[in-house]
Amino acid sequence: MSTAASAADAPVSTDLISMDPATGQEVGRVPRTPIEAIPKLVFAAHQAQRGWGALTHAQRAEVLRPAAARLKAEARRLGELASREMGKPLAEAVGEANYCADGFAAELDEIVAALADAVREDKRVTSILRHAPLGVCAAITPWNFPILMPHQSVLPALVAGNSVLLKPSEETTLVACEYARILNEFLPPGVLTPVFGDGAQGRALVLADVNLIVFTGSRETGKRILGDAGPGLKRVILELGGKDPLVVLEDADLDAAAAFAVRNSFRNAGQVCVSTERIYVDARIRGEFLRKMVEKTQALRQGDPRAEGVNVGPMVNARQKAKVMGQIDAAIAAGASVLAGGESREGNFVAPTILADVDHRMEIMREETFGPVACVQAFQSDDEAVRLANDTPFGLGAAVFGRDLDRAGAVAARIEAGMVGINQGCGGADGCPWVGAKESGYGFHTGPEGHRQFAQVRVISRVK
Repeated sequence: MSTAASAADAPVSTDLISMDPATGQEVGRVPRTPIEAIPKLVFAAHQAQRGWGALTHAQRAEVLRPAAARLKAEARRLGELASREMGKPLAEAVGEANYCADGFAAELDEIVAALADAVREDKRVTSILRHAPLGVCAAITPWNFPILMPHQSVLPALVAGNSVLLKPSEETTLVACEYARILNEFLPPGVLTPVFGDGAQGRALVLADVNLIVFTGSRETGKRILGDAGPGLKRVILELGGKDPLVVLEDADLDAAAAFAVRNSFRNAGQVCVSTERIYVDARIRGEFLRKMVEKTQALRQGDPRAEGVNVGPMVNARQKAKVMGQIDAAIAAGASVLAGGESREGNFVAPTILADVDHRMEIMREETFGPVACVQAFQSDDEAVRLANDTPFGLGAAVFGRDLDRAGAVAARIEAGMVGINQGCGGADGCPWVGAKESGYGFHTGPEGHRQFAQVRVISRVK
């Protein structure tokens, strides 16, 4: 039974019903927040923020610190719930919860340090740069990392002294509700308030009397949020979609490059903002690279994400499956060759797919797919590889594989993305921000530089 069929057969309800995309069964439900209630919730958040914002950054961090142990104790249950709600393989979902719990205390310390006062002085004036609360933050988070993304939006906002209204995706309300419940065991009332709904509730939050909007999701929704936030000049942090390229140079370690390509294209069924969707490989090694990639793809196991050994689950819902299959079918009709997968499977499953003989006239090479599809195109020179990698409005992540690190580094430096990995994924060292370029980001988060975007810088100066 598909998610779409289940929804069609269900009675009209004011509840948000969470469906298991692997089985089509109901996981649970929460009451939808009425649109007319949102201004009242925002007003209450402003009231709660006064006392919360009066504390120091360190004091707020200490209020939150005990939540780390509670999150760790419930990590298995949260991971199981996340797997059931959005179809992520169980080990990955539990790992996501453990990652948040294990890094909780260090994250608090990093945020406090990032927001500490800084002193600037010259011969005449001493100035203090202070990071003050902005007020009320609306955090609108996606379904593909239903624990991590609320965590990375809510924690810095709270330590900075803001109150938060958390509107998770309608696909993963249950696990976000549990995350908020854990933090609310330690927070004062009204400082963190969940809001449940779809785009209508999200837009009502954006239009309400909030001071900061933090959104992770599609480029199209991000543009609408930016337009709605403009009249009030509200602060906005947007992490948007990607169409990440992988460039495989002629001297690359092909086993490592193929392993990365398969892992990063098909992890979480390709439903990751920095999934590898476009692969550009030197024409001289194209055949060998594709052979290795197909071999590794055929070794993957797709199925119920709770089953032992499964590493590729379903699409989150029937709509997403239809979008992905539409791009695949259109590419095949335009001349793409299917080297692996290419077919729809029962329910919400799409087979891990490798397409060759693609080009930039095809939608699948221009628009975000967000599914288990890797498209491979050959190039003749480094200049051509860079041109192809940059031929997109997106610019979130990228990767370059090559043994000559000077050459690989020179190619990486020319790719127009916020994060580029050399012989690895795009993630940086501890403390680096998660940042997109071009239409993949507007502001950024994580790391000291990212944490500071959740606060208002104030400069207080006096004559010596």
